[in-house]
Amino acid sequence: MTVRRNPKFMHYQLKQLGATLVELILTIVIISVALTGILSVVNQAVSYSADPMVQRQAIAIAESYLEEIMLLPVTANPDTSVAGNRSTFDNIDDYNGLNDSGATDQNDNAIVGLENYTITAVVSDITLSGVAMKKIAITVTRPGTDTITLAGYRANY
Repeated sequence: MTVRRNPKFMHYQLKQLGATLVELILTIVIISVALTGILSVVNQAVSYSADPMVQRQAIAIAESYLEEIMLLPVTANPDTSVAGNRSTFDNIDDYNGLNDSGATDQNDNAIVGLENYTITAVVSDITLSGVAMKKIAITVTRPGTDTITLAGYRANY
């Protein structure tokens, strides 16, 4: 049996496999530029991701102080509180002018992890609809964040 060779199939074409060095460098440059843009957006989002948690902590501290004060009577007879000693406060007015550096519990024990907050309390007399009341304003600040102020009203009943 004789095999005839077709001249059409004798010519081999060289096919390019892979990429050239120039193509690889261009691909790396394009991917680098794209990643830089994406990572800058991600970095911006991540840098502010703790803000809501810090704000929520400040609100929780203010709520805690406000609840502590609101549970006390408007006046105490006799007034047995000792100035500057929260554990002896027995009426709402005792908290007027309170200024804590770092959150503390009602017994003046520091709360670990909340020492960067400053808490102030202002108690004032107001009249709403002809009723004498106390307005309690709790302000919580932390360097680098917004100030949170919560207010509550307590009537003498």
